[in-house]
Amino acid sequence: MKDYNFDDYKNMIEQHLMDFIPEVDHKSITLYEAMKYSLAAGGKRIRPVLLLAACDFCDGNVEEALPYACAIEYIHTYSLIHDDLPCMDDDDLRRGLPTNHKVYGEAMAVLAGDGLLSAAFEAMNRDMLLYFDNPDLLKKRVKASYEISKGAGCRGIVAGQVADIEAENKSSSKELLDYIHLAKTSALIIAAVRAGAYLGNPDSEKLEKLTIFAESLGLAFQIRDDILDVEGSEEEMGKKAGMDSINNKATYPALHGIEASRERLQQLTDTAIGAMEQYYDNAEVFTKLANQLAVRGN
Repeated sequence: MKDYNFDDYKNMIEQHLMDFIPEVDHKSITLYEAMKYSLAAGGKRIRPVLLLAACDFCDGNVEEALPYACAIEYIHTYSLIHDDLPCMDDDDLRRGLPTNHKVYGEAMAVLAGDGLLSAAFEAMNRDMLLYFDNPDLLKKRVKASYEISKGAGCRGIVAGQVADIEAENKSSSKELLDYIHLAKTSALIIAAVRAGAYLGNPDSEKLEKLTIFAESLGLAFQIRDDILDVEGSEEEMGKKAGMDSINNKATYPALHGIEASRERLQQLTDTAIGAMEQYYDNAEVFTKLANQLAVRGN
């Protein structure tokens, strides 16, 4: 494993983020501009960083994993564009900037999201085409693509968004709330670490520990988001605070209260860190991230 930290991985992503966007005919240049607008708006890049870190952790080639890391960021960004639409969460700000539909209109925002989603799969498939003469390396990439597809689809973020919308203005159970957060947030984080692992050489124990880490981190991340929506500011979040309450969303603070939410956040953070503690310094990027995300905005 190379001695990379979070910022090293993130810098790789930033340098190559636009490399896998297909060339767009000038007659459709607005589509490209709308896609680039949301991609270039910044963000923590947690999912692609985790993919590269998991690949590195499992002794893979980080540079060769870049198409998959960028693909998962394309998918995440598409989901944010669509989540912000008036028919969904109806947000005006994202990452401190006007949301895509506020700049380009609702129709173009929908199409920009569609473009990013399809670009993600084009990037992964184009990479797989290079390995037809090496079945072992091709199999790694097929597994990685499958994990990302699963996290992005109707068992992942799409399912989570459906459940989130249908839970508005209703009383939610703990089981439903966990399902929403597992699908809407954890699924793509799990996909990132499992895809990255498959692009390396994971043993079954490493894959299991990474999966436990990712599921716990995803839930903790969403609970912290829920808490910040109550207590945070627009500057901290890069979007309007208090929107969950306005939209009567199912959240941890709404169901359990702030203090119980903080306790659950800490439990999940401890579980994430505990899953990786046996790997000591080799897992430092994972444990540091879990600790940082648990207190972000403080």
